[in-house]
Parts: sequence; structure tokens; C-alpha cells
Amino acid sequence: MSAQGLSSRAIIGEFYKTLELDIGASWIPTISNIFTSDQEGETYRWLGMVPAMREWIGGRQAKGFRTNGITITNLHFEATLEVLVREMRRDKTGQVMVRVRELALRANAHWAKLLSTLIAAGGSTVCYDGEYFFDTDHPESGSSQSNSISVDISELPAAVKGTTTAPSVEQMQASIMAAVQAIYGFVDDQGEPTNENARRFLVMVPPSLWTPAYQAVYSPLAGTLQSSLDQIRAGGLDLVPVVNSRLSAWTANFAVFRTDSEIKPLIRQQETDIQVKAIAEGSELEFNEDKHHYGIDAWRNVGYGDWKAACLVTMT
Repeated sequence: MSAQGLSSRAIIGEFYKTLELDIGASWIPTISNIFTSDQEGETYRWLGMVPAMREWIGGRQAKGFRTNGITITNLHFEATLEVLVREMRRDKTGQVMVRVRELALRANAHWAKLLSTLIAAGGSTVCYDGEYFFDTDHPESGSSQSNSISVDISELPAAVKGTTTAPSVEQMQASIMAAVQAIYGFVDDQGEPTNENARRFLVMVPPSLWTPAYQAVYSPLAGTLQSSLDQIRAGGLDLVPVVNSRLSAWTANFAVFRTDSEIKPLIRQQETDIQVKAIAEGSELEFNEDKHHYGIDAWRNVGYGDWKAACLVTMT
């Protein structure tokens, strides 16, 4: 469709149409809760578990919110596309509209960018308990728990030996299951198992580990640990491998997230949705510089939720 003769209203309409058609990365809602905000920031103190049932002795024992928590401050994000009036007049191949659609795709990728940055920094950024999100000593109920584990793949039995940056399928399978096992072992601030009903997990890997991760879940390898997806599901588990191109700095690392928990490992906070603003026909910008500006912006941010629904694996 040629952009010649199109108004700013038509261009904005094309943006929103593309925005609605593309949902962005499918893993985003599976590992993050979204909360609306109507102020500068929000404080989350509900990240501890609710009370467990107990025998009624001596009356009720009410449990409130945690004293510690995290505060997520909304940030202002923008992107602005500049279109020369002559580009619109001369465009016979619809290239202006292609750029508008690309802007919408970039807008939908923004949550993935923010969350991926959060995941990548998980080993060096604190969460609600004052420890790093991926850490070896989370304090809960008087004990220390680790959601950052190391797996020595050289000690794993495998028909084909791999390396930490190119593990064999069997080594990848065992590493994935080590993370799932760790998640099952976590207890909450009352000493209660927090993931005993977990059945669905997402395995997030960098591009370099995509092939072994995919094969570890889907390739039938008789005689190996959890040798196919069918065997995994026979045990009541559902594993989904996902490649995250934004984690290319990881070489021997990947993360496993529980996806069927009420409280997710990450938080998306949104004060305003994506909004489009234009300086177009009849504006001073058009009169003085013969160009239009189409800008998008949103107030939002991300933060860490429940670390007990996530585990980082480092293969050694």
C-alpha cells in the first residue's frame, strides 16, 4: 500500500493494527505478573506465602504482609519515527508503512527487552529478601536456599560427552532436571513446600544452547534420563524450551522458570499503555522542516517477583 496521500490518522491506525496483531514474545505472561499503577511507583510486600492450615490451638494466628519488599518506580520510555513529507509523496512501494509496522513490532518487544535485562542481571541484583535474585543463600524459615546451582556435566553418564558451551543431549537433560529438582525443594517463610504442585516449567536458553535444549526435551533417546517429552509428561511434567536471543552473553548458563504458579518470578508494572502522538499535517514542524514525527511512549517498569519460581543453572 502506497503512503502517498495518507494522513497521520491512517498511519496511526496502521500502527495500532499491527500492535494488536502481534502479541510479542509468548513467554512474557508465563513468567511475569502484570500490575497496573496510578502513581510514581508501587511497593510489593505480599511476596511471602499466605498462612498454612494449622490445628486451632489458642485461637487464630493472623499473618500479615512481609515487612520487607520491593518498590518498582515507573519509568518513561519513548521511540520517535521521523518521516519526511517528500518520502510520503514519493513512496510507491509502501516503505513508510513498513517502517510504521516495524515501530509497532519494536513496541511489542519492549517487555521482552526489559524482562531479559532483568533476567541477565539476576545474579547481581537484589530482590525482596535482600539477596540477589539468583543466589545461593536465600534466607527462608531459618534455612538457606539456593536457586543458582552448578552442574558438573563431566560427571554425568552420557553416550556422547559434550562441553559446558556445547553439552550433549543427556547432559542437558540432566542439567534441566537438576533445576526442576531444586525448584521442588524450595520452602516458603513458614517452612512449607512452595512448589509441591508445580507441573509446568519453561527452560530459557541463549541461542548457543538452543539445539541441545530442544533435543533434550523433544528428542527420544532410549535409555537416558527423561529421554523424551512423552516420558517427561508421563511423570506429570510439561517442559517448554524457549530461546532468548537477548541472553547471548550466557554461554554455559540457562534458567528454568515455573509457569503455573500464581505469583510469577518477575513483575511487569504499567502506569500507561503504549500511546501514539503525532506532529503532522498543519504543524510548525511540517511548515518549517517539511517533516512529520510519530512518537510512542509508555510509563512502565519491571522488577523481581518470587525467586522460588526460578532457578539458574551454570554447567561446569
